[in-house]
Amino acid sequence: MRQQDVGQPQQEQQDKEAEIWQSLMRAIVEHQLPPGCKLPEEALAEAFGVSRTGIRKVLTRLATVQMVTMTPRRGAFVASPGVEESKQIFRTRALLECANLPDVVAHIQPPHIAALENITQREEQAHREHDGAAAIRYSAEFHIQLHAISGNAVMVETLTRLTQRSSLVIAAWGAPWQQGCRCDDHGVLINALRQKDTDRLVLCMQQHFEDILHSLHFERSGETVPDFTRLFGIQEANR
Repeated sequence: MRQQDVGQPQQEQQDKEAEIWQSLMRAIVEHQLPPGCKLPEEALAEAFGVSRTGIRKVLTRLATVQMVTMTPRRGAFVASPGVEESKQIFRTRALLECANLPDVVAHIQPPHIAALENITQREEQAHREHDGAAAIRYSAEFHIQLHAISGNAVMVETLTRLTQRSSLVIAAWGAPWQQGCRCDDHGVLINALRQKDTDRLVLCMQQHFEDILHSLHFERSGETVPDFTRLFGIQEANR
C-alpha cells in the first residue's frame, strides 16, 4: 500500500512535493518525458508513493512555468511548444543574452573562464559518451553560469526558465541525436570572452542561436507513455 500524504505534517508534505517537482522537471528537461507525453495522476502517485492530490499540486506548479499543460477531462501533458512559440523562445534568449554580454565582459575574471572551460569539457565528454541527459544539463549550465558573471540575479532566474523551455523545443523539433547546444560553439564564445571582445562575443552569440534555430526540423514524433515507476519509483522500504 502506497504512502499517503494526507495527514502528514505540512513541512513534510511540502518537502515531498518539492522533491517530486524537481524529479519531474529534470525528467522533462533531460528528455526522459518527451513533449506531448501524458502525465497520468494515478501512475505518478503510485510511482512517487503519494496521493493524487499531491501529484495534482505539483503538476499545477509545473503548468505555471509552462512545462506542463493541463486540460479539463484530458489531464496533464508535457508541454509541446508550437513552431512560432519555439522560435520566440530562442529569439527571446538571443535578445536577452546578447544584451547582457557587455555586463558579463565588465565583470569577467580568470576563474570565470576556467569554470566555463570546465563545463564545456564535461559537455564534450557527455557528447562523446552519448549521454544526452548530461549534455543537455551542461549546455544549460554553460549559459546560466556565463550570465551569472554579470551579477544580475533576475537575468539568471529568467534565463533558467528559458533554458528549461528551450529543452522542450529541442525535444519536440530537434533531430533524434540533438542534445542541447553544440559545445564547439561554446568554445568559440569562451575565446571571444577571454579576449574581452564584446562585439565579437555578441556576433558569436547571435550566430549560436541562429544555428540552433536552423537545426530544428519542426517534425514531431508520436505520443508515448513512459514507465513512471521505473523513472520515479520509490524503494519498497519507503513505501
